[in-house]
Amino acid sequence: MEQMHVISLGAGVQSTTMLLMAARGEIEPKPKYAIFADTGWEPLHVYEYLKWLEKEAAKHGVQVIRVSNGNIRDDVYDHLRGDKKRIASMPFFTLDENGEKGMVMRQCTQEYKIAPIHREVRRLLGVGPRGRIPEGAVVMWMGISLDEIERMKPSRKKWMEHRFPLIEKNMDRVACTTWLRRNRYRVPPKSSCIGCPFHDDIAWLELKRNNPEEWMEAVYFDRKIRNLPKLKGQAFLHRSCVPLEEVDLSENQGTLDLFANECEGHCGL
Repeated sequence: MEQMHVISLGAGVQSTTMLLMAARGEIEPKPKYAIFADTGWEPLHVYEYLKWLEKEAAKHGVQVIRVSNGNIRDDVYDHLRGDKKRIASMPFFTLDENGEKGMVMRQCTQEYKIAPIHREVRRLLGVGPRGRIPEGAVVMWMGISLDEIERMKPSRKKWMEHRFPLIEKNMDRVACTTWLRRNRYRVPPKSSCIGCPFHDDIAWLELKRNNPEEWMEAVYFDRKIRNLPKLKGQAFLHRSCVPLEEVDLSENQGTLDLFANECEGHCGL
């Protein structure tokens, strides 16, 4: 079986730069496929940019494939109504009756990002769910830049190895945006779910100011998750464990951008 190179596409700055560099022959060998795992709850501007990127990549012989394991927001609502017994948990912040804060175990990246991509790779190889794939048959390109080196992780699959072309090129996020502008490409927006708990206050404030409809989606979602079934305590999107619409986003609350630390190289790249 010929080794297959595939791009894990998050449609953010880093993975977009990596894809376009490969398409233009600046990183070799050029992959035939770039796979975008759609959680169903990305901001509208991400989907708009992705449409352009699909066309641009196709000009250079790279096919962008969208895959999905459902709509993460709708699945939570179905669970709350009792129509869905199990969901992949999101990393909600929790507050118990004693005032202790915690965090829900995160399963969403695995089930809405990683698993659909791996399933599509098997389809492209023509190998079923239980079929054996030779060791090292797939090289998955990950859009992790030099300033995110802590996110580099080896593949857990023997048949897949991870490659980090931006690290190889000594490129950080600034270098990626510089490359995009130098080549007259529009810099893509950050890709992540509208209601991702890993948003920092800057991201929440930007959403509130620039995308009021999506902000209200997140506010409504935050209200609905307050008393999730089988969860001890209340759930919140904001790490302060305050209802999202009540958070003072203009104040420095000592927050960190958890997104980069927790995404495992699949979300928001």
